[in-house]
Amino acid sequence: MRKLTMMAALAAATAFSAPAMAGSPDGHFQVKVLGTAVLPDGKIDSVKSVDTTTTLGGAVAALGNPQTRANDNVVPTLALEYFFNKTFSVETICCFTQHHVNGAGDLAGTELVDHVLILPATLTAKAHLDTGGPIKPYLGAGPALFLVFDEKPGATAAALGIDRVKMSNKLGVAAQAGVDIALGDQGFGLSLDAKKYWMRPTASFYEGDTLALKTRHKLDPWVLSAGVSYRF
Repeated sequence: MRKLTMMAALAAATAFSAPAMAGSPDGHFQVKVLGTAVLPDGKIDSVKSVDTTTTLGGAVAALGNPQTRANDNVVPTLALEYFFNKTFSVETICCFTQHHVNGAGDLAGTELVDHVLILPATLTAKAHLDTGGPIKPYLGAGPALFLVFDEKPGATAAALGIDRVKMSNKLGVAAQAGVDIALGDQGFGLSLDAKKYWMRPTASFYEGDTLALKTRHKLDPWVLSAGVSYRF
């Protein structure tokens, strides 16, 4: 996370200080450095399979309301945007966000998945409202691919014999709304952005080579960002 913060700061410093990139509120390119709150749901959407001969599978099968919840996180984000004209643009973001998944409902107090690192690769097409002033709201939507790395069994899952957990990469969609606020005519500005993702990844829990439990989760995070921008 520290390395990502340094990379984002370096990118911002490069964009904001490069004399060859003359800033303009009507430039074709925009770079944003943002602080981002990632607020996932994480609850179980469905149980895809359960092996009651395993310790975890048997325990889950005996419960009436097994549920889960993913924790929130705050991370730095770098956004890159290209404007075709005053109205339409495309934007992509770069960040990593780390989460864990704990039990809820009848599973309350359990630790199931630890250290889930997610790269939310996102590309949105945006429509901007030219108000004739410095405040320009926008709407956007597009595809998103959540790439999952380095997930590990949580303490409770490990105690119940789980030695490997795998969460699926998942393709979904994102919608966004926000506002860009130009600060003068040198390309600098402020940005507020809200995205909603729709994602249904699966989590597979293994006891040795045996698939003990496979669940599908309603991840569906809200991603709320605020920060500075430079357009050139």
